[in-house]
Amino acid sequence: MTIFRAGSNGAWLSYLLAGHVLLAVYYLVPLTPTGTLIRVIVYCSISMSGAIAVFAGVSRNKPQWRRAWMLLGASQVVYALADLTFYVSHLLFDFTVYPSFADVLYLSHYPLLVAGVILLIRRRTPGLDLPSLLDAAVLAVVAGMASWLYLIGPQARLTSPALVKIASMLYPMMDLALFVVALRLIFGAGPRPRAFLLLTGNLLMILTADTLYVVQRLDNSYQAGNFLDAIWLSGNLMMGAAALHPTMARLVDRAVVKESGLSRGRIIALVSAALAAPVLMLLHDVSESRQDVLVIAAGSALLSLLIIARLAGLVADQRRLAITDGLTGLHTRRFFEAQLPLEIARARRADGSVAVFIIDVDRFKSINDNYGHPAGDQVLMEVASRLRSASRAGEVLARYGGEEFALLVPDAGPARLSTIGNRLRERVAASPIPVDGDVHLAVTVSVGSASFPIHGEGPDELVVIADRALYAAKAAGRNRIAVGPEPLPAVDPDTDGAMAEFLCQVADRVDGWLHRYDHSRAVSRWAGVAAAEFGLDDSTIRVAQLAGRLHDIGKIIIPEVVLTKPGALSDEEWRLLRQHPDFGYRLARMVPGFAGVAHVIRQQHERYDGAGYPDGLRGADIRAEARILSVCVAWAAMRSHRPHQTAMDENRARRELWNGRGKQFDPDVVDLFLDLHTQSAIGTMRTPGLQVHEPVYPGDWRA
Repeated sequence: MTIFRAGSNGAWLSYLLAGHVLLAVYYLVPLTPTGTLIRVIVYCSISMSGAIAVFAGVSRNKPQWRRAWMLLGASQVVYALADLTFYVSHLLFDFTVYPSFADVLYLSHYPLLVAGVILLIRRRTPGLDLPSLLDAAVLAVVAGMASWLYLIGPQARLTSPALVKIASMLYPMMDLALFVVALRLIFGAGPRPRAFLLLTGNLLMILTADTLYVVQRLDNSYQAGNFLDAIWLSGNLMMGAAALHPTMARLVDRAVVKESGLSRGRIIALVSAALAAPVLMLLHDVSESRQDVLVIAAGSALLSLLIIARLAGLVADQRRLAITDGLTGLHTRRFFEAQLPLEIARARRADGSVAVFIIDVDRFKSINDNYGHPAGDQVLMEVASRLRSASRAGEVLARYGGEEFALLVPDAGPARLSTIGNRLRERVAASPIPVDGDVHLAVTVSVGSASFPIHGEGPDELVVIADRALYAAKAAGRNRIAVGPEPLPAVDPDTDGAMAEFLCQVADRVDGWLHRYDHSRAVSRWAGVAAAEFGLDDSTIRVAQLAGRLHDIGKIIIPEVVLTKPGALSDEEWRLLRQHPDFGYRLARMVPGFAGVAHVIRQQHERYDGAGYPDGLRGADIRAEARILSVCVAWAAMRSHRPHQTAMDENRARRELWNGRGKQFDPDVVDLFLDLHTQSAIGTMRTPGLQVHEPVYPGDWRA
């Protein structure tokens, strides 16, 4: 047939239309002896064409994995032979014995069809995909109860001969098996092109017609050639069209299983399933059959267990997502920072040790610039995979930042740091990483490490030391491991270091855009005073002062038109502006020894109640310097003129800080700051330059 000719992308549609034209002819032919013969020929031709179309589609579209389609084609062949046997014997020879050899063939096609769909599911969906399996199982249990009450049970209670009973019960049981795998296919992951819709249409039509056939058998109303033939034949045509459609090759592509939340459709389906048992009890009279009561009771119990398992899976998924990085599948930075104090406490009790490794991909920016962000994501995923293979059970591997990873290793003293670090580094550099077709990139990482208790006593100290070691490794040429603390450089930006001085110039430039020039210097002074009063040591006070001086440097990357916009920001502009703490963090980390300063800059917009950004840290998880800086920045914002608000007077600004205690701000820091203000220890901002408007930040008193 020309409709199967290779190269004709409309073959599937031509086949579908031609088949339904023949279907119309089937019903239009009168039931005369000649007409009956014509109807048999037309019916069997349509049925067999489904099998021919499947094999033609496999040959034409050349799917990479053919086994599932070959089984589907084989099932269609058996089904067509069953149709031929049934209609020849039934309509031409008036042989109406039930069951007959045709029923053997009909029942034989089910295992082939079910096996083909199962193979398709296994090929499309890696792993178990438990949420989809549970959803399908819930609906299958409901279908099973209904099938028993209305189809299987009544057949079992008939006083018919044994073969009639067996055949009549096998049909709904086979349909139930097909229904289960059809649900699993529909609920499962994978592409859903037109060929998928056609195939599922075939399955649903066969299930519908078969169910109605059994019902008609029960009330003795079935007649060969009635409307059921149209449903069966349309299903056969859909099977053939699915195989002929160009997208059939995609149905066997492996799919990435997405997080299976409960969509609206699934919620409706599961709620309906949960209500099925009482509805069936109301609609069906079970008083005469103890078996029906037992089936409904067992089905209800199984439904409850399945729904409980589904909800438990949702809870587990939410917990896992909260601590899992979406791109790499590793733990999040928040999880790492929560585990580190626990491991240190455990090591302290057992007189043991804990090692921290900070791993950074070398020259990652050039990968994004030269090959695009998708290539960069591919590199990050592969680096994560290699680091995972190089880590051991009990170790915590996390994505720590953009291209940074962190590894927590219990019971690892100083003697093991170089060995572990080099294992990580060598595993990543073992072979080039494919990113796009034939493009393979040689990727390396630098590693910094520190160990409790030799290099530091607390979580923040260990991370800062490992971070400094990382920068030492990069400064020494990259693709190497550095261990332990490097000496801190002097950190007075007015006298030391060209890089630090440059960042102060950046801070002044941002002040020139947004504030009076004294803004960052005033915040730095207040942060130093508050940190000293808070009881922090001299080095931590200096970190607080430097973070205050540089807290706005990340805004240099934000377009000036956004920063100086006189009205409220759009959602997209607000999203861009919220990135400035991370931008500032990255800039500050360029200065050796400024890792602590960088972390404080990053955390300046975290809230004490956990509703801040970028990491959603809460309470004491936020560094003390950052909690102090947050209050100082808010005070500076409230005491400055803004586009839609003049500067607040001191009394109102004090009330705003007080109202934010325990929510936006650390209550202890607010109390301390207000006391210092009362004592006149918090001065005012000097105004050597002209006022420039700054953008409006909805619901937040921080710039």
